[in-house]
Amino acid sequence: MTKTKSSKAYLPSEKEKYMCQKHIEYFKKKLLEWKGELITEAQETMQHLKEDSLNESDLIDKASVEIETASELRTRDRYRKLITKIDHALERISNKTYGYCEETGQPIGIKRLDARPIATMCISAQEQHERQEKSFNDRD
Repeated sequence: MTKTKSSKAYLPSEKEKYMCQKHIEYFKKKLLEWKGELITEAQETMQHLKEDSLNESDLIDKASVEIETASELRTRDRYRKLITKIDHALERISNKTYGYCEETGQPIGIKRLDARPIATMCISAQEQHERQEKSFNDRD
């Protein structure tokens, strides 16, 4: 991956050609850094869980440790799901479909991708999807 001028200072612009090489490099770097942070945090969680002892003699202490462990496991599961989504985004970068809505084929938009780099739909398609999901859930 070639460096853009000071990749920390570079921010994609709507004035540049959409999903130009600079955009691709920026989002790939952002996704890889995010994935790295999640993996590090997951490893720390696993280490913490290994160090924790469920051999507390006090029932309240044992319950507290179990609640904390359950919470950490839920967080780790969220990280696992996010890492999967990041991997899918990296695959879309590789096959040159990153940045385009899976529903409409339209650009997702730089601002949306910067806020949510794993986004797969443009805002209008996402809103439509959420309306359909809500309508389906309201029927239950």
